[in-house]
Amino acid sequence: MFKQTVLEPTLGRSFVTLTSDFNFDGSTQPLTFKILNLRTYDNKPAPELENVFEVKSWQELYTGNETSLKEIEDKRVTTSNRLFEIRSHSGQFVMRSEANSNLIRCQPDSGYVFDVEVSNAGGSKFISGMRLKPFRQLPYEPNRFDRLTGQVTSGAITPGLVSNVFGESRGGRLSESDVNIIFLKTGNGNSLTFKFLDTIQKPIDPHKFDLTKWATLVHGFDMQLSDTAVKYSVAYPIPLLTQYPTKYTNSAGTMAHAEISWDRMGFGNQRLLAQILFDFAIYEKGDWQIIFWFKRDNPRFTDG
Repeated sequence: MFKQTVLEPTLGRSFVTLTSDFNFDGSTQPLTFKILNLRTYDNKPAPELENVFEVKSWQELYTGNETSLKEIEDKRVTTSNRLFEIRSHSGQFVMRSEANSNLIRCQPDSGYVFDVEVSNAGGSKFISGMRLKPFRQLPYEPNRFDRLTGQVTSGAITPGLVSNVFGESRGGRLSESDVNIIFLKTGNGNSLTFKFLDTIQKPIDPHKFDLTKWATLVHGFDMQLSDTAVKYSVAYPIPLLTQYPTKYTNSAGTMAHAEISWDRMGFGNQRLLAQILFDFAIYEKGDWQIIFWFKRDNPRFTDG
């Protein structure tokens, strides 16, 4: 039996259930799994899940050590597959990242119902009435979108940590709530740009964040560091694999990990290391900007 009988993947990103989700319970292996009777909750055909589409898949292992966009893309190949399927011998359910709400029913719709045939040399068993209830795609994380409607909700996106950052005019330490982060898509290419804005939304020179390791901030190439922005050529999604830690991700490998840092001498001739840490993911290909807006006070870079 499956431990999960209701699957709720988020569209637009790869979803694979764990091998431990099926209880083999001493069954003679190998087992063969097959999805049967896939239909909508109101018992209509679901050709969107039966038909095949062009999808991207890895033919070589992504390591995080690739040195060009071409090297990454050469490791991926376009194949024809269903958007939702079960792996025939592991029993893992797969929802491919090419699935989106223009094709697939998503919540608050009741979604889909299906059965699974599990067979081995001794015969077959049927598991009936399993559910597939996807959530609509979200282009990035963290975000302010309602999962059901896709509408923007109140509140702001903020960094995970703001440490030893002092205000320039008002003084005192800035907190996470003093820095708003804005995701902005400007085109359909393959780039990621970081920008920093002061309180009146004028650009802050990225060079001032002088301890930031720009060359390895993200797994990007052809870095362009100017007085107003830092731009990279990148492959999407970011991160490229889920739950695969690299030097560009958090420890779980679920999000990209960006560290913005600089230092200055504070009162008492004490060296202060200022840091802004932000974990994020972008699932939709494009020319994206991540903008750090210091809305309450500008960060101090000078000593004193």
